[in-house]
Amino acid sequence: MFIIVDERESVTDGYASRFSREGVATTGFSPELFRDWVETVQPSDLGAVEAFLLGDCAERAAYPKIIKNRSGAPVIAMSETQSLDATLELFAAGVDDVVRKPVHVREILARVGAIRRRANVASDHTIIGQMHVYFDGRDPEIKGEVLPLPRRERRILEFLVTNHGRRVTKTQIFNSIYGIFDEDVEENVVESHISKLRKKLRHRLGYDPIESKRYMGYRLQVT
Repeated sequence: MFIIVDERESVTDGYASRFSREGVATTGFSPELFRDWVETVQPSDLGAVEAFLLGDCAERAAYPKIIKNRSGAPVIAMSETQSLDATLELFAAGVDDVVRKPVHVREILARVGAIRRRANVASDHTIIGQMHVYFDGRDPEIKGEVLPLPRRERRILEFLVTNHGRRVTKTQIFNSIYGIFDEDVEENVVESHISKLRKKLRHRLGYDPIESKRYMGYRLQVT
């Protein structure tokens, strides 16, 4: 999930729509609401955030420090003007990258991936058993062959791979894939996505790699 902060609702809504087409959940905040949220939100909800995007905000320079006190997710500033002084000020404030608008959401995703790789938080791919799972929008490869997946199923597989060996709850998966404020989608949709994903993985691997326990959640176990 990506958090977008901007004074203009048209900007947050516009980027939310573009990220949605890439299968990435987003939540937009006005500056006055964002500060209170990021300082008080539960750590479990913050754990679902992949990156923070800071647009036009009166106190934008103060946000990176506030964010990094609570989250390790990358912070990217989106600038509408090409100014060396402004860019240097943003880096001095603690942002991880500065992009000039307009910018395609795929470029933002690529930049976030690069930041995470440099921080040794994640790679652009992971090999687990006979699965080669990417984190740049490509479909996974199973036994050397591409397994086409709908974007929600692909994102769930990526989340399970990122948490390989750990049990994750349905709520954690939902928050990561749909965002923590999506009230238009029922949380139980996760069960349907995972059921379809398990069938496809079982067909390719010859066994079910997703262990599930009632009330406890899911865990990826690849042999």
